[in-house]
Amino acid sequence: MAEPFSVAVTVRGYETDTQGHLNQSVYLQYAEHARWSLLHAAGISQTELTGKGVGPVTLETTIRYKRELRAGDEVEVTCGFVWGEGKSFRVEQTIRKSDGTVSAELTAVGGLLDLKERRLVADPREYFRALAADPGMFDL
Repeated sequence: MAEPFSVAVTVRGYETDTQGHLNQSVYLQYAEHARWSLLHAAGISQTELTGKGVGPVTLETTIRYKRELRAGDEVEVTCGFVWGEGKSFRVEQTIRKSDGTVSAELTAVGGLLDLKERRLVADPREYFRALAADPGMFDL
């Protein structure tokens, strides 16, 4: 299996809490950044998605905190899509320090919302295949 897509992030001081470690809400921002970076790398822009009348939505997110992150830590945020047969899909992500220590594992359930009907599209894979210059980045 190929290595998952990843982006590098440096923990900034203003993202930390009073204990000096990364604020819990920032883990979600790092995950979101990696997801949009994957879309961009695969050739899908936000404008193209909305032009097709769809937008990604997150239905559920689970975060397992493993080790704290502090200001200045260099991390890698991975991102991989896992497809089923229905309207939703999973996005599995890991936030790992440069020394290999896993800081957090995130799993999100998402879908593509039809912006006119305000309902999930029946097969989100269809849209990703059609829009992506490299659908293989989504394991399609």
